[in-house]
Amino acid sequence: MAEGSGMEGTPTTGVDLPQPTNGGFPGPPPPIYSCTLNPALEAKAREELQEKPEWRLRDVQALRDMVLKEHPHLRTRLDDAFLLRFLRARKFDYDRALQLLLNYHASRRAWPEVFHDLRPSTVKHVLERGVLTVLPQSDNHGRYILCLRPGKWRQNDYPFVDNIRAIYLTLEKLIEAEQTQVNGLVILVDYSGVGLSQASNPGPFLAKKVVGILQDGFPIRIKAVNIINEPRIFKGIFAIIKPFLKEKMAERYVLHGSDLSSLHRSIPRSVLPEQYGGVAGQLDMAVWTQTLLDAEENFVVEFCQPEPLEDGVLPDSMLFDGEHSGSGAHGEDTFRSLRSQLYYCY
Repeated sequence: MAEGSGMEGTPTTGVDLPQPTNGGFPGPPPPIYSCTLNPALEAKAREELQEKPEWRLRDVQALRDMVLKEHPHLRTRLDDAFLLRFLRARKFDYDRALQLLLNYHASRRAWPEVFHDLRPSTVKHVLERGVLTVLPQSDNHGRYILCLRPGKWRQNDYPFVDNIRAIYLTLEKLIEAEQTQVNGLVILVDYSGVGLSQASNPGPFLAKKVVGILQDGFPIRIKAVNIINEPRIFKGIFAIIKPFLKEKMAERYVLHGSDLSSLHRSIPRSVLPEQYGGVAGQLDMAVWTQTLLDAEENFVVEFCQPEPLEDGVLPDSMLFDGEHSGSGAHGEDTFRSLRSQLYYCY
């Protein structure tokens, strides 16, 4: 796990990105696919994702044909823009892209408390609490920054799963932009104000499901997870998460503590709010909140319909061990053990 090191890829400084709307965020894609990548991003997609513009629609059709032939009962979108997300996330490997698509739908069926009636108005209280937002400017690599502040949540306010719902909606909105599909996403987690009650949520069951979805069930490339102001109990928090992380992902966690100069080596000051030593003004939660709320109708169409998969099975990598047998005993024992670690660290 790196400490204070940069996580940056090929710079795109000076590259003209798609014109944003909604105070800095890209608008929804057109109903008929039309590539929005400029030449620099097309070159980056070719180099990093093995995407060939001249073969792009052929590759989409190949994935579409695989879905129709091998999974005819999968109720899923099959339009070009949607399938491209999965191809890019798996570097145009057809088999891996298909598996990611299946995992994406299986996770929605297997976790109804997150995905049932999933639309922005149902998590407005999470957004207004300030638990998460997206910074309005992308970094110099064209990556949007998802800012999470778990210390703003209190156990008696609302169920923790509402935070997961808000994060998922945010990711769904961000991944619409081809810029994000190619450049990936950066996460900034500010642990200010996190105490024992927040640290013990999620337990290992929820932690593995969340990590499993991000690694194996959602078409997004997380390029770095920057942790700041982590308390002593973060050791216990990370003990819950780390066993479920793939080695490559674990290496992308960067711990900065209270050293903002370390953070600035990963995220430039020009896009950070003043409270994190940046020059982009005060952290404004309202713009992203409104961006999500404005997309309410689209989310109703996407998530408030019949189940997308009739016979989906969540892969083992996205299940907690105790779930295989239908017994939660093992998970409860593990949770008690980890909670003891949190008390010790605290």
